[in-house]
Amino acid sequence: MHIPDGILDPKVWVTTAAVSGFVLAKSVKYSKEKMEQRAVPVMGVMSAFIFAAQMINFPVLGAATSGHLIGAALAAILFGFWPATLIMSTVVTIQAIVFQDGGITALGTNILNMAIVAPGVAAIIYKLLERINLPSSVKVFACSWFSVFIVSIVGAVELALSGVVSLELAVKSLAFWHSFIGIGEGIITAVILPFALKSSFGIAMKGGASHEITS
Repeated sequence: MHIPDGILDPKVWVTTAAVSGFVLAKSVKYSKEKMEQRAVPVMGVMSAFIFAAQMINFPVLGAATSGHLIGAALAAILFGFWPATLIMSTVVTIQAIVFQDGGITALGTNILNMAIVAPGVAAIIYKLLERINLPSSVKVFACSWFSVFIVSIVGAVELALSGVVSLELAVKSLAFWHSFIGIGEGIITAVILPFALKSSFGIAMKGGASHEITS
């Protein structure tokens, strides 16, 4: 969900930008220390794939935000939380600067939502579900759905704090639409993941969400 310029209150986008900057700094440090060099180009390919998937979107709450597939769960499962934030941040930044999909002043907020909260939720849910004897596809679907749904709630809070709409209306509208988007996200992720693991993406799995995400 991309938030454009001129929507958020300065206090909101400044605060979220500061949080995003702090997390990304740690992500860079983690990736340099923990990631294998051969995983870096694979991360680039994943960024391109997610970038293409996100280009199909539609407006929600007028021009306040947009709905679309995110792809954060797929990145988090394959690479782990910290590298996934870099993958998603690359996607969100290119979309904002090159395609004006999401505002420049709102870039920190969009990164927080789609590049930090979304993969973070996906990684946490995936790890919790590992303790339960469920089919892998069900676990992947669940963490993908929650990653989209929780981001919609966070976005609703940001819009409400900016005085765009009431919290009740924002939550109802964004949560409603993203509950359906989450179904699509879950199905697509569950279908794509087995093929990704059999391809070059599989080399990154040992650092994925099935392992520690708080290193």
